[in-house]
Amino acid sequence: MKKFSWLLLAMLISFGMTAQKKKKATEPTADTKTITGFTANMKAYDGFFQFFWDKEKGKVYLVVDNLDSEFLYVNSLAAGVGSNDIGLDRGQLGNRRVVKFQKHGPKLMMVQPNYGYRAVSDNIEEVKSVAEAFASSILFGFPVTLSEGNKHLIDITDFLLRDSHGVVQRLASRNQGSYKLDLSRSAIFLDNTFNFPKNSEFESTLTFTGQPKGAWVRSVVPSPDAITVRMHHSFIELPDDNYKPRAFDPRSSFNNISYQDYATPIDQSLVKRFIVRHRLEKKNPTADLSEAVEPIVYYLDRGTPEPVRSALLDGARWWNQAFEAAGFKDGFQVRMMPEGAHPMDVRYNVIQWVHRSTRGWSYGASVVDPRTGEIIKGHVSLGSLRVRQDFLIAQGLLNQYDEGTEPMIEMALARLRQLSAHEVGHTIGLVHSYASSANSRASVMDYPHPTVKLDKEGNIDLSDAYDVNIGEWDKAAIRYGYSEVEEQSTLANILEEAFDDGLIYITDRDARAFDGAHPYAHLWDNGEEPADELNRVLEIRRTVLDKLSERSLPTGAPYSSLEEIMVPMYLFHRYQVDATSKVLGGINYNYAVKGGNQKVMEFLPQQQQMNALEALLRSISPENLMLSDELLMKIPPKAHGYYRNRETFGSKTGPAWDYYTAVTTAAQLTTGFLLNPHRANRLVMYGQLNKEQPGLEKVLKKISEDVFDFYSSDVKKSAINRMVQEEVLDGYLKLAISKAAHPDTKSVAAAEISRLASSFSAKSSKSSGVAKAHYTRLAAKIKRWQEQPEDVGYVEKIKAPDGSPIGMPSENPLYPLNCSHH
Repeated sequence: MKKFSWLLLAMLISFGMTAQKKKKATEPTADTKTITGFTANMKAYDGFFQFFWDKEKGKVYLVVDNLDSEFLYVNSLAAGVGSNDIGLDRGQLGNRRVVKFQKHGPKLMMVQPNYGYRAVSDNIEEVKSVAEAFASSILFGFPVTLSEGNKHLIDITDFLLRDSHGVVQRLASRNQGSYKLDLSRSAIFLDNTFNFPKNSEFESTLTFTGQPKGAWVRSVVPSPDAITVRMHHSFIELPDDNYKPRAFDPRSSFNNISYQDYATPIDQSLVKRFIVRHRLEKKNPTADLSEAVEPIVYYLDRGTPEPVRSALLDGARWWNQAFEAAGFKDGFQVRMMPEGAHPMDVRYNVIQWVHRSTRGWSYGASVVDPRTGEIIKGHVSLGSLRVRQDFLIAQGLLNQYDEGTEPMIEMALARLRQLSAHEVGHTIGLVHSYASSANSRASVMDYPHPTVKLDKEGNIDLSDAYDVNIGEWDKAAIRYGYSEVEEQSTLANILEEAFDDGLIYITDRDARAFDGAHPYAHLWDNGEEPADELNRVLEIRRTVLDKLSERSLPTGAPYSSLEEIMVPMYLFHRYQVDATSKVLGGINYNYAVKGGNQKVMEFLPQQQQMNALEALLRSISPENLMLSDELLMKIPPKAHGYYRNRETFGSKTGPAWDYYTAVTTAAQLTTGFLLNPHRANRLVMYGQLNKEQPGLEKVLKKISEDVFDFYSSDVKKSAINRMVQEEVLDGYLKLAISKAAHPDTKSVAAAEISRLASSFSAKSSKSSGVAKAHYTRLAAKIKRWQEQPEDVGYVEKIKAPDGSPIGMPSENPLYPLNCSHH
């Protein structure tokens, strides 16, 4: 027993000594009170900011030896969620901020100065007064672990393991559920943590846990109660002071930065604007054509497959044509990404191939120095489903799948070349140029609808579906932005020469608006005159629909998949309707400046507007909206394992394909544009200002004649026309009480409604069957509207299947979409 006691005592003493040794080993010694000693057992990363990786604790320590020196902080999403609707994609750039470290007692603060308000002055006190007048932002506070003179060691782990990209907020705003960051399932992702001379790159794996609520997150996350993504953080050296900012001209089609300069003389604008562009300089400034000191080089994602890879490389390389026109030999280049390079590395301008579960937009973004407008990094994200979307359109147009898919693939690849050029264009500083489709394809910065033609035999011809080069406006814009010219008057002459040559530039807000008024600025349109092109497109559409059959499907595909092809074919004219509607009550204008050579504004001729109205009414005629019995009998209810989704027409006929919902959808698209209250207000106002304008009364009279005086002995045409009549009547009723309508607009609409009430009563007495019931109901609807206009029982507004960007998603057998996913 004594022997056992002594043995136990010896073991306890030994254990205590071992514990004491371990305790002493973890206590700070004189050596560990220095940065070198403290980090002795950590992995060192030398570069822009020196930092250390503590493998045992999973921590990152940063050395700060440049207090008050500004650098650029960029957060981004290295690995995303994969849903276009949620909008958290791989390679998505987040916020870009100029920041600096400042010491406040035992802490270092990451401070973001306020560059929106400045005083560009040699007077230090003036500069200080403005800086103190407007708030700065402290983004994060770091307790100092160790200091050695001007060197400070801080633990940045918590900074890296946070929701810097706003994932929680995005999920909540998309109604996908309530989530929070789970640090127990989050860690530094060392594989993509690097250090370079001019940038330090950090990455972390973050897991967000919570209660999923939405269908989108359920469709893409294997366990939707735990969403794991990767967040990337970049600390980037700011460019030197040798970059020369270039003044912004609203006619140039360049993006811009702006700030208020309080040192500006009173007789000059307080707001300073400069274009956004890459730094590009000639080796030989006196030569008309010279190599660049450092060319702009873009790198394509190595994960891009062929033949997409070659198409994207070709399209992006078109820009070298514009840079040569600006005087640079091989000033713009496109290469494959070096093996092992990280797409978030600021040294690389990248074109990324991004996968999502559904189709969606592609993006061109840039990391920009907010002080000057210099682009530090261009970053393109291209949705991988786009090529399949355009293939589907070609599939329906050609209706000859069994004869080979090569023409369909070629059209899809032609679109990808244009898409690549378009998105790269954004990252070199350009905004959209939406008048270019009516201007001989003058810019790849437009959204082009495929140009479809009929050959001599009446067959579909896709040989000229998309452009194959950079546009003339693109060359003029790049000359303005990148030519080695300093004088603003010389730069302005570049633009004025382009306008003298007939080129036009109009951008987003004038083209996207549902109530737009510019006759030539539209998305997904074609043709010099919108109405002429709509008539041509309707002819193409009729040809396609008359021939559409199972020949558009691959062998083995269910007949019910004709539903998917039907949407882009039946609504093939939808964007040209949008374009043509802007002619009605439209006005031609430019971003003209004083001293320039552009026409400021002009009314559109009445005949041009009435031609547009004729084309729009043709789009809702029964002849245009009806389908053949033969085609309808080839679209059965959905086959087992296949589902309707938001890309297909809805149904009020149960499992059967609802032809009438398709008709109503198309009718609502046109009538919605036609009877927009802002458009109606312009018709009234312009008609009162100028007797040569058509005015709203004339327009409504023409609409009513075409729609309500229509007669056909064909039962199907009559049924379609009744649906259109109700849409038009509802448009009149809503216009007459719209808060957005001027009083005279309401009066004109109300007068037409009163006239129709009498007409419906007369037609009801002369009709029988469904027609009699229809006119009786419309007359009763007007009477009810007169008594209770908000409670009339308007036709349900149908959401058209998604259009932009044109196309369809691929089938997802794991997470099929259904009609509830809106």
